[in-house]
Amino acid sequence: MIKLKCIAVDDEPLALDIIEDYVSKVPFLELVKRTENAIEALQMVQAGGIDLVFLDIQMPELTGIQFLKIANGKASYILTTAYSQYALESYDLNVSDYLLKPIAFDRFYKAVEKVHNQLKGGSSGASTIQPLMAAAPAPQPVNPIQDFIFVKTEHKIQRIELDDILYIEGLKDYISIFTKTERVITLQNMKKMEETLPKGQFIRVHKSYIIALDKIESIERSRISICGKIIPIGDTYRDEFFRHIDNKNI
Repeated sequence: MIKLKCIAVDDEPLALDIIEDYVSKVPFLELVKRTENAIEALQMVQAGGIDLVFLDIQMPELTGIQFLKIANGKASYILTTAYSQYALESYDLNVSDYLLKPIAFDRFYKAVEKVHNQLKGGSSGASTIQPLMAAAPAPQPVNPIQDFIFVKTEHKIQRIELDDILYIEGLKDYISIFTKTERVITLQNMKKMEETLPKGQFIRVHKSYIIALDKIESIERSRISICGKIIPIGDTYRDEFFRHIDNKNI
């Protein structure tokens, strides 16, 4: 089994202890270095041979965001932090996942398994798996694990579980995200949101609507019913939508 060579970077020894313990439980991970020195870690990444970096954000000398910008895509990254407000900026830098402390092992495993599968799929049998960013075109700034997204609301950055989203409606300068329990309004355009959401789970059906495919209750002519809401299918999106539906065997 080819292992991912990992380093853990955090200014809190206890946080490093947790990452080291978690890594030791995963057969396809090998921790080659744990350090409180972000500059030392950056030099290791730039020298090559590191596949995955567990990176804290709030550190002296060099923040995690600064680290990502300087490293410029070398290796894959999972951010480990207690602060959710950096999520949007980090996704613009193509991190593989964003784990909020305290980190549960099952969430940790899901994140590293996704990275492992991505890197393994792009490897050519070399002794060290090539970094994801070097092996494939840079992905859109999305949450690769596809569990949730962060959106900016009026006073905060809010986490929304993807499985809770019913549909999204575009309204001029903002969009409304309708979930099972609430409506969340954010200043973002539909194109950006469409790029953020996983294609197999969501699809745009109208210039003003994106829907969750698994929340469809019925389709009648050019109208979709989701939780009592009737959503029109626009002419521009009709053929692609029905092709997708046919492929899903709905």
